[in-house]
Amino acid sequence: MTSTPSGEWVYYDTEMTDNNGRLTYTLPIDKRLSQGMYPVKMVVRGDHTCADFYLTVLPPKTECAVFSIDGSFTASVSIMGKDPKVRPGAVDVVRHWQELGYMIVYISARPDMQAKRVTAWLAQHNFPYGMVAFMELKSDPLKQKTNHLKTLINEAQIEIKAAYGSSKDIHVYQNAGIKPNNMYIVGKLSRSAKQSTLSSQIVHISDGYAAHLEMLSVHQTRPAMGNARMLIRKSCFGLPCNRTKSQHKLLTKSMSLTGGTLSDKAEDNSSGIVIGRSGNTVVKAGQIGAGKAVQSRGKSPRAKVQQP
Repeated sequence: MTSTPSGEWVYYDTEMTDNNGRLTYTLPIDKRLSQGMYPVKMVVRGDHTCADFYLTVLPPKTECAVFSIDGSFTASVSIMGKDPKVRPGAVDVVRHWQELGYMIVYISARPDMQAKRVTAWLAQHNFPYGMVAFMELKSDPLKQKTNHLKTLINEAQIEIKAAYGSSKDIHVYQNAGIKPNNMYIVGKLSRSAKQSTLSSQIVHISDGYAAHLEMLSVHQTRPAMGNARMLIRKSCFGLPCNRTKSQHKLLTKSMSLTGGTLSDKAEDNSSGIVIGRSGNTVVKAGQIGAGKAVQSRGKSPRAKVQQP
């Protein structure tokens, strides 16, 4: 959708997926996009199921605040536990950085198949709207997080001015090249983290987010250079639509795949974000490699790529 939020879907191309149901697509020069955030829908030709995600084109040197979701936002160990409680003050800290004009980036080592549940949790607790990145279903998810952050820094040319997480994220951020004094570690430090040479340089949030927010206010964190709100709206995540099974069937029967109109047959299978680099070349979240526009999972060898 090239004209958001109320534009029409624009058909881009039809491509073949690989044996793993993935594909790579580079936007043609005459169809490259200006800075902004665009919904993208990929439709499988066979059964009309689809995958939805967002393509974000950013100016170079966009300043960001990164938040690792599991452990740093929840009082329990994992966001996937039974009714995980949000840490008091966590939402206010994210809003603080958003108010200063920083791009909000949420990152999780979880696979994109859990995206819907995680984003629903963010919406339930009114977290500010931002870009959300999930990893592939492979071994060593922490290494994938590191590589993804490196891609954002080196290819998308973003500048990470604050990185929040738990003690397991210290080495992730260190290996990604983030400065220790820009790391904000929540909760108890592990034994290895205490023994690390970085322990005296990182900011350890031991007294909770409320005290940390007061500290940020006292030290008057500088506003971001530029304003991310011109690219991403200032709002919270929207809760997913709760359709009944009969309502869903009725909707799929009333819509057909003709021209640029898409079937609503499939469940939303959001796969995170795509970040733009200078020249509007984009890199899919969780994937490495410059010059690649989109990589996503499909359910049959043929998929239609549609850019709204």
